[in-house]
Amino acid sequence: MSEPTKLSRRTLLGAGVALPLGALMAPAGTAAEACAPTPRQMTGPFYPLYDQVDKDVDLTRLTGHEDTARGEVIRVHGKVMDEACRPVEGALVDLWQADSNGRYSHPADPNPARRDPDFQGWGQAVTDAEGRFAFRTIKPAAYPLDFLEDGKPDERLGYRTPHIHFRVSKRGYRELSTQMYFAGEALNDSDIVLRHTPAAERPRLIISPVSGGPDAPPSFQFDLTLSRS
Repeated sequence: MSEPTKLSRRTLLGAGVALPLGALMAPAGTAAEACAPTPRQMTGPFYPLYDQVDKDVDLTRLTGHEDTARGEVIRVHGKVMDEACRPVEGALVDLWQADSNGRYSHPADPNPARRDPDFQGWGQAVTDAEGRFAFRTIKPAAYPLDFLEDGKPDERLGYRTPHIHFRVSKRGYRELSTQMYFAGEALNDSDIVLRHTPAAERPRLIISPVSGGPDAPPSFQFDLTLSRS
């Protein structure tokens, strides 16, 4: 099998930044406003191509590996709801992301950084009767959009801010692809994808952590609203 083509992150990303965005939700308002559909964002070029044995909700550990993933451990959780604020049971939530070196487990990722062999990279959860899901993972690193021939970042094109990809699917609903961002990141304002989201919608996607206690990792609540198909 031939080696996968090396693709520019910017080229791949550029095809998706103009996707239609979800409806606006005001920071405070009526219940109907609070359950407006989550802003949509591109799936991205590095959605997993191949199935894998281990894609459970703990991305910090791989079956058969003694070591755990490198990086800051975090908990990401939330609810999947419909536009009437009712929980959506049985929705499939896909989560995938770069590791602590900014590498995806994807053959088209041009990043020359070493991939963390102990990081799962992709997990799936099915929402419970209350629409809830939860993952244990690590905070992903920022990464350059493209690289020069010598493997160094092409600083002219900039970086993607740390983010986590989500895809939510359930029969009877429109499939949702979006991304979660971390509050306080210096690269948020210049991120090629996030800056195409209207400023009023960004608070839906940029999440601040909540302390999980002295022995618990930081917790990020990322609620998602689906629209009927």
